[in-house]
Formats: sequence, C-alpha cells, structure tokens
Amino acid sequence: MDAKDILTDAFGRIPDLVHGAVRDLTPEQLRWAPTPGANSIGWLIWHLTRVQDDHLADAMGEEQIYVTGDWASRFGLKADPSDTGYGHNAAQVAVVIPESADALEEYYRAVHERTMAFVAGLTDADLDRVVDTAWEPPVTLGVRLVSVVDDDAQHAGQAAYLRGLL
Repeated sequence: MDAKDILTDAFGRIPDLVHGAVRDLTPEQLRWAPTPGANSIGWLIWHLTRVQDDHLADAMGEEQIYVTGDWASRFGLKADPSDTGYGHNAAQVAVVIPESADALEEYYRAVHERTMAFVAGLTDADLDRVVDTAWEPPVTLGVRLVSVVDDDAQHAGQAAYLRGLL
C-alpha cells in the first residue's frame, strides 16, 4: 500500500460518517446545540466540508466548489470563499442554517468527489510539494491532506456525538 492508497482509504471513510451524523435530521435538529454557544451538527458538517473545499481548492489551484454554485444560500450565507468557519464565535455559528440534511450531504459529496479524483492522480513526489509557506516548517501537500482528513474525522465524530444527545 502506498501513500495515495492510504489517503484514498482515509478520505473514503468520511462520507459514511457525514451521512450517519445528518441522515433524517430536520433543519431544527441540525441547528440544535446542547448549550448556548456550542457548535451544532449542521455547523460541524458545514465547517468540515468548507475546510476540505478550501484546502483542496488551494492545493489544486482551482476555485472552491462553495462559490461556484448556490451552496452558500443553502446554508443561509453569502458565498464568501474566506469563510470556512475557522475561528467562528457563537454568533457566527448560529447564522449557519442548513436548509436540510440533503444540502449538507450534497455539498459534502461534491467536495468529496473532487477530492477523490485529485488524490487518485497524485504521485509520491506530489505529496512533497510545499503548499503553504506560512508555517515553519512549510506545509507539504501530504501534510495538508492528512490534516484535512484528521479535521474531517474529528468534526464528524463531534457531530455524531451531538446526534446521540438528540
């Protein structure tokens, strides 16, 4: 098994986690938070998808899926490519209002399909390409992809936990 196979397997696990967290939930359940100021299931899934979309689009040199269609409006937002949810305060979390579980899954699916196509075409040498010089040491594509998988899994797990509290 090579690095590309490992990344394919890791990213391939996330759709089931996303589906399990949101399936059959109402918009009200997607917005529910266990305490004021806490993240909701809808926000967590929106955020993990936004981060993946943002980071992969940057690595690919392409536009984010989020801003190429009506995705933002399906979450009650404007199509701001810089808004990934990172650093959101309670008020910003509260304004992410998914219209449905389907909206979350459809946006995730579109991002996931592009991610899988990108990963399928990678070589080991591609993974060593520096994609972010703002860090020391600079971030390579391989490190960035592992970071995205880790972020996705953590937030999907948080969303599953919140679903259990419902």
